[in-house]
Amino acid sequence: MTPKQILKDVYLDLNIRRIANRYFDKPGTWLYQKFDVDNQTDKSNDFSAEEREQLKNALYDLAERIKSAANGL
Repeated sequence: MTPKQILKDVYLDLNIRRIANRYFDKPGTWLYQKFDVDNQTDKSNDFSAEEREQLKNALYDLAERIKSAANGL
């Protein structure tokens, strides 16, 4: 299953450009390409194991920041 498929419930709510900039120090187009790669035909632009872990940690951090903001209301 691709990261985009896994994140289908929240993908449209994520600011992909900001995640790419903040957590990967890359342009948004880089992360969009990672999400939009056809994993069946093009393995060259797929997420590496390290990038998947980095994305996972970015989502955990974002979740904690949202939770903290919500608790402040």
